[in-house]
Amino acid sequence: MTKIYGDGDNEVKALDDVSFSIERGDVVLIVGSSGSGKSTLLNMIGLLDSPTNGEIFIDETNTTSLNDDQISSFRNKKLGFIFQFSNLLSDLSVLENILLPIQIAGTNSSSEKEARDLLKAVGLEDQVQKRANKISGGQAQRVAIARGLINKPSIVLADEPTGNLDSVTSQLIVDLMKSMAKKLNQTFVIVTHDRHHFGDVDKVITIKDGKAFEDEEHSTMEITV
Repeated sequence: MTKIYGDGDNEVKALDDVSFSIERGDVVLIVGSSGSGKSTLLNMIGLLDSPTNGEIFIDETNTTSLNDDQISSFRNKKLGFIFQFSNLLSDLSVLENILLPIQIAGTNSSSEKEARDLLKAVGLEDQVQKRANKISGGQAQRVAIARGLINKPSIVLADEPTGNLDSVTSQLIVDLMKSMAKKLNQTFVIVTHDRHHFGDVDKVITIKDGKAFEDEEHSTMEITV
């Protein structure tokens, strides 16, 4: 997969022939310096942008062949998102924030029960009706994790999920995501500067000058999609 911005003398190769695979239930870190291309890679996987060349397969679907409506539907059903800032709607309750992806996807079934179960799993069952602007930053990020999981996505994409938290709370959030990956066989792809917080994970993809390398040794990855 390659992503190029601009053309001619202004051409910038943000991703340069990046290729790898991820198994269900993996916790995968994407690390690299600012401007290395890691956020671009996350945007490609999240279908927020499309590659210039190459294909992205998620659950055996070639997402690069989808039209705009299909991309929106696929993203709502198959992808969960967690950001550096929780991005909760302050005038909604904790429960209502978690249910938003369900409403966008147009499904409901037993969604409120599932949302309450997720809140229990992240240790916030006593905060269900509290307004989002009345909880702490760490609690808000736990709500964001529950919201990212409510649609049972194939992949949860997390962009610097601990970047706005103190070190103790950051470790709690990391431990929670790793625990949820094991309990739910949930795949997490996480862009982070806090590599040391995560300890053992299934895969570390280091992005340097748009190329993908394995761990800190920068040996070229031989993993293909």
